[in-house]
Amino acid sequence: MLKKLGILFFVLVMALSTVSCSFFKTKNPASVEKKSVQKPSVNVKTDSSAASNDGKDNSAKNASNDVSDAKTAESNTVNNDVYSSTINTEGLDNTLYGWGMRVLPDHKTPEITSKAMSLIKKYDGIFTGDTTKKYVYLTFDEGYENGYTPKILDILKANDVKAAFFVTGPYVKEHGDLVKRMVAEGHIVGNHTVNHPSLPKLTDDKVKSEITGLAGMFKELTGKDMHYLRPPMGEYSERTLYIAKSLGYKTVFWSLALADWQPLPGGPDESYNTVMSRIHPGAVILLHAVSKDDTMALDRILKDIKAQGYVFKTLDDISQ
Repeated sequence: MLKKLGILFFVLVMALSTVSCSFFKTKNPASVEKKSVQKPSVNVKTDSSAASNDGKDNSAKNASNDVSDAKTAESNTVNNDVYSSTINTEGLDNTLYGWGMRVLPDHKTPEITSKAMSLIKKYDGIFTGDTTKKYVYLTFDEGYENGYTPKILDILKANDVKAAFFVTGPYVKEHGDLVKRMVAEGHIVGNHTVNHPSLPKLTDDKVKSEITGLAGMFKELTGKDMHYLRPPMGEYSERTLYIAKSLGYKTVFWSLALADWQPLPGGPDESYNTVMSRIHPGAVILLHAVSKDDTMALDRILKDIKAQGYVFKTLDDISQ
């Protein structure tokens, strides 16, 4: 009897052990494939031989809400035939360069690095105009409106000077009347992108969207096309220069600029003196239209540049 009870107890223990193991056993979770969004590889290049990057532009405000507007307008972009074609950036260097130059005395053309010059030539960029003649080219960056553009346009008209205004998405959206006035008075309106990002840090598609989106907004507003691009903050790479050219744009840098996106310590006199001391044949001048100092000095700048025998030309004259 005891032997039977022992056998029964042993069978019961074994049964409970099996149930327990089955209850607590868990199988390994299925592996989940994670898809990461690949960002372009960016190497930031610091050019010690370039003295300054005076054209740094911190002016584009409240731009993030304009992405949807850009996408809506993209169907109206200037270069749809080019945009729809395949743009292959494989193998192109995406090292990020910040535009800079070494200012030289005696009204000589500033120096840029050999690398910058080779990229300018390869991708039809603009740094200066005709340096053999006393021609100058006036450009403004318009990230946002600070109340001075109407006065700037008045001064340009009074002095019979045509300029180029590089605008952003928020500017086109919020100040369409001023953009229309620029066009009506014979000025060039250039592309400063929708949201003012650093282009080398974006994917190819986002670079194209920033450029064509802004062009679409401008086309919808004015019926006109855009042909010139100024990269935000002067940041570029070989890859972004290639994309811009593939979309039908000339990338426009500058050879004369100052830190005028913020109040100048010396006020309008500093604006005037800096421009007049750095003016040179073929100069592409960059001013920021948000600057009160530039606006107050502008009439005197234009008159005295002309008095020195210079002639104001446009970016179109460079492209011919």
